[in-house]
Amino acid sequence: MTLVEFLPIGMFIALFLLLALGIPVAFSLFSVAISFALLAWGIGGGDIVVASMFGSMNNFTLVAIPLFILMSVLLEKTKIVEELFDSLYAVSWRLRGGLAMAGIAVGAILGAISGVVAAGVIGLALIALPQMLKYRYDRKLSLGVVMAGGTLGQLIPPSLNMVVYGAMTGVSVASLFAGGISAGIALALLYIIYIVIMGLLKPDSLPKPAAEEAKPKVEVVSVIRGLVLPIILIGLVLGSILTGAATPTEGAAIGVIGTLLLALASRRLKWSMLTASLWSTIKTSSMILWILAGAAGFSGVFAGVGGMQLMTRLAEAAPGGRWGVLIFAIVFIFVLGMFLETMALIMLAAPILTPIILEQGFDGLWWALLFMVVLQTAFLTPPFGFAIFYLKSAAPPSVRIEEIYKATLPFIGIQLFFVALAIFFPWLLTWLPNL
Repeated sequence: MTLVEFLPIGMFIALFLLLALGIPVAFSLFSVAISFALLAWGIGGGDIVVASMFGSMNNFTLVAIPLFILMSVLLEKTKIVEELFDSLYAVSWRLRGGLAMAGIAVGAILGAISGVVAAGVIGLALIALPQMLKYRYDRKLSLGVVMAGGTLGQLIPPSLNMVVYGAMTGVSVASLFAGGISAGIALALLYIIYIVIMGLLKPDSLPKPAAEEAKPKVEVVSVIRGLVLPIILIGLVLGSILTGAATPTEGAAIGVIGTLLLALASRRLKWSMLTASLWSTIKTSSMILWILAGAAGFSGVFAGVGGMQLMTRLAEAAPGGRWGVLIFAIVFIFVLGMFLETMALIMLAAPILTPIILEQGFDGLWWALLFMVVLQTAFLTPPFGFAIFYLKSAAPPSVRIEEIYKATLPFIGIQLFFVALAIFFPWLLTWLPNL
């Protein structure tokens, strides 16, 4: 193998080495991109890195990212999410596993409000996990519910990852959002079915508390407010985008305004809370956009040194024709998801894999949605699944990282089962956007 042929493979080897050393993802991507650009083209290689970064970052759709993050932070700080969980528990506590089902439902609704996975996982870890442990739910199942429910924001719109994918590939973000609704709800139902089955097979894992200790204080007005107000917010954000009345960026702005109005109506909005939310949004947005910029530079250099041709040859060498190419692409995303943050994964994998898949005759929208479903596993797969670390940061100190790793396995299995269903029954992903 010549030096030129080794460069694309060497880029991934160097990236994984830097990540293993604990270097932040954004700086690892930048370092590899600049080093290999200089190695391949000399001092002029820096122009390719800068051009790739500018081309990706100069995109109006990306303005939606800080807006959706701000909405998510405000929802958490104004305790709207806590009210939502309490309301769902108030109507489900009689069911075996009702707390776990409420956790999945809250994760789905929170995903539909904010689209930020970190907010979903941390929010459920602070609100739902203590309740499940209090009522002696199986510890591993409880941890899995928090991570699986919290990561539904990856699929259920408005998803930040879908915004980024659409911006990078030109796929309609509104169509991605429509497909994400059907995919996210289907996956949430599979999680709930799993909880029901566990309750039947292992009743001790989901004990039904005595009525006198489990029954929450039900105030009809509070329950209605806790359920209806978030649903109205979802309707404002998604309705404006899916009907074409607003772009995803404008829909995000509507969501921020709606959240502020809810906070004002509940008399919870304070100036200190608003400034803290803005500062948190700036820090999170900066982290995400640095990763996007680094991944754009990496992708530009990777394509320039022949990485696209190498990936095409590897995919075409896979047995099974076009289906072999599809399986190769899915495995590639799954393996990268064990090591990379999802934003970086999209920026790296989407420009590489999408042209290869489209050349095989697969529908572009279907592939985009399948990409998002496979990407869902990246949040849970050890060793670097980000939902694992979000949960560890918010869980009680007694929760060990080994327990969290084991808790992910059943839900990763459910996600892969849904990937198989989406391959055999493509309409599961596309029926809603096709309307």
